[in-house]
Amino acid sequence: MPEMKLVHVAAAIIVDSEGRVLIARRDASQHQGGLWEFPGGKVEKGEAVESALARELDEELGIQVESARPQIRITHHYADKSVLLDVWRVERFSGEAHGREGQPIRWVAPSALVDFEFPAANTPIVSAARLPDRLFITGNIAELGASSDQYEAELVRRIRQLPADSLVMLRAPELDDEAFSRCYYRLLDVCEECGIALVLNSSLELANTLGADRLHLSARRLKSLHTRSQFFGRWLSASCHNQEELDRAAQLGADFVTLSPVAPTASHPGAPVLGWNQFWQLTEQSTMPIYALGGLSDEDLQEAWNHGAQGVASISSWWGRF
Repeated sequence: MPEMKLVHVAAAIIVDSEGRVLIARRDASQHQGGLWEFPGGKVEKGEAVESALARELDEELGIQVESARPQIRITHHYADKSVLLDVWRVERFSGEAHGREGQPIRWVAPSALVDFEFPAANTPIVSAARLPDRLFITGNIAELGASSDQYEAELVRRIRQLPADSLVMLRAPELDDEAFSRCYYRLLDVCEECGIALVLNSSLELANTLGADRLHLSARRLKSLHTRSQFFGRWLSASCHNQEELDRAAQLGADFVTLSPVAPTASHPGAPVLGWNQFWQLTEQSTMPIYALGGLSDEDLQEAWNHGAQGVASISSWWGRF
């Protein structure tokens, strides 16, 4: 059987000043007709992706791209074709978007994207559109020399200084289940008040007992998970360090992962690191949003985007900021 041709498509997550995302509905006569999609179109032979994106958005929506950056690249195999979706995030544009080809369009809040039916290939793009570009991971109690109550108070103070729509992971292996649970419920109240999403880094059993909506698994816990349905919440993510772990996370339907270590870290001096080239090779094979982790800070965001990352996950750079 001949190998299916790979169709290269430039697509856009277009965000307006209110943080809403633009989606369009495919004509019934098209492939995957009637479903919603992120605007874009085929990259012609010899054409730069950015040029194809600008051309397609002008033709389809009547807008001119002023700035765009890479968001995620997904290769998806349908029964009749393979598609490389090269997705860019557009946050600055001129013109008023409208369906120039008669297609219905709609501006929706990122959280509402799950209410629309997209082609299967768009599932990770929906996740990427709903996730921020930074993941803040809590540091160790030992770094503060604090009691569990002091640690909790410090976390509350730091979380209150983050912008709305941030993503925070509670990782505190030094706490026993009782203290961890108290801390989780306290932070959950604060995060809900501030419009921040809280991810629990714990065992599956504790997360389900607490009724957590988001769970992040260590590589060891990821390996022992049998099915996605074992977690009762909505968002599942995991720590990955190699292709095998990325494949396992994808098989279980993880919404996103962290991939580390990209650079040397103070906590693991001399340990092997991926570097950006290997990180890029791994993201190119992935079907999930990936946060780059390990020795990175906000200053590495552009480099992370250029190498296929959703953004940067940080522990030390956030923890040492105050």
